[in-house]
Amino acid sequence: MAYQGGGSGGFGGGPREMHKAVCSECKKECEVPFKPREDRPIYCKECYSKRKNEGR
Repeated sequence: MAYQGGGSGGFGGGPREMHKAVCSECKKECEVPFKPREDRPIYCKECYSKRKNEGR
């Protein structure tokens, strides 16, 4: 029986490594599934979805 992924992306099927970051918009501490970079803004889930919806 083949394993059907249950929403845990990433390599090897294990839990994704989360990195602490501070949202560039609201300054709230959040966690992101990638290594934050100095030259890119980081947004928490709320601010990210707000920005994504406004961009249409």
